[in-house]
Amino acid sequence: MKPEPLRIDPVFSPRPWGARSLAPLFPDKTNLADPLGEAWLTSVDCRIATGPYKDKKLGAAWREMPPEWRGTKLATLENFPILVKFLFPTEKLSIQVHPNDAYASAHEQAAGGRGKTEMWHVVAAQPDARLLLGLNPGVTKEAFEAQLGSSSLEKLFRSYAVKKGETFFVPAGKPHTLGAGMIICEVQQYSDLTYRVYDYGRVGPDGKPRDLHIAKALEVMNFENPPDCRVKSLPIPSHDALKLFLAGCPYFATERWEFSSDFIFNSSAAHFDVLVILSGYGTLSWQNGEEKYQTGQCWLMPASLGRFEMKPKENTSVIRTYVPDMTILHDELRAEGIAETKLANVLFD
Repeated sequence: MKPEPLRIDPVFSPRPWGARSLAPLFPDKTNLADPLGEAWLTSVDCRIATGPYKDKKLGAAWREMPPEWRGTKLATLENFPILVKFLFPTEKLSIQVHPNDAYASAHEQAAGGRGKTEMWHVVAAQPDARLLLGLNPGVTKEAFEAQLGSSSLEKLFRSYAVKKGETFFVPAGKPHTLGAGMIICEVQQYSDLTYRVYDYGRVGPDGKPRDLHIAKALEVMNFENPPDCRVKSLPIPSHDALKLFLAGCPYFATERWEFSSDFIFNSSAAHFDVLVILSGYGTLSWQNGEEKYQTGQCWLMPASLGRFEMKPKENTSVIRTYVPDMTILHDELRAEGIAETKLANVLFD
């Protein structure tokens, strides 16, 4: 079976804080009767739209995928490892925190037993958009517990004004929430474990307040003096595109590509790539074929694909993400002449 790119159709998730229009990413999702908060681009329940796995769900396709498609690093991995989403908040999300692998393995086997580390890349933001990420220096567990059940909890957090193109790294254990007026591309471990701490009085579809998970949240929350988690992206030398390395950790590494003329890339034998088209349209071509790409699409690029080319009809912006070998990733970035001090701003071991 010759390798070829697989376009993946999204799964849309209703959320009480979501939007009734997902344009311009999804122009057919406007004037919605109910708000949609998330578009899951690599859910195991997403359908494959092109290629030899067409009409299969991603989870089923992954189980059948040959090692050379997955990549040498991921050849024996049982479950699809990386989840990419768009988030469309028009209200604040719940204040929440995610567990790490050790806690999830011990306490959340029924939910998959995997923790959740993630990153946010800001696709669009209104002038007043803000998010909360991490606690202010000196906030103790006792001080946090004293504010539970009150919106005053927000005052204990670091608050960030949000601008298009910024990136934030969100490790397990760091409490957070997103505010209204932004579109986020989220890259994360494949896990949906979220412990809500405060939900702004919202109710679920049954008319009852949504569940909180305060005891577990306090067990996993990191109260140490937090570093700034707004990431400083690193330029990657390229003659045919603007390439930025956004963030990396053992679970994912993510770049942003911008190009207005033909862009050529060679896939790595170690891992597959996920490409998300943030804007633009054109043609994606490889040795055995070609397909049209457009804004909002997600593509899985097999590790064995080799050389492929993106030929834009208008300026194109792409998120590329993959599961890295951290040793190789360190070496590759150092080879580009990037100093250790700069690496520390984008790589999280």
